[in-house]
Amino acid sequence: MQIKKGQRNIFEIALTGYELATLISSARWIIEGAKGELTSEAINNLKQLLDNYDKETKKLHNKSSS
Repeated sequence: MQIKKGQRNIFEIALTGYELATLISSARWIIEGAKGELTSEAINNLKQLLDNYDKETKKLHNKSSS
């Protein structure tokens, strides 16, 4: 995952196919009423995706602070 800040409140986000699939499947699960439980694989994928997001936003913050 890579996040770049453009003008004002516009961001460019580059995702791997794996990261995009994780986001889409999670959104579908929520929209469909979040019935049942997520698989352990899905939970691990989401944790990794959120970790990647946190790292990238930290980089953005550090760049804007410099």
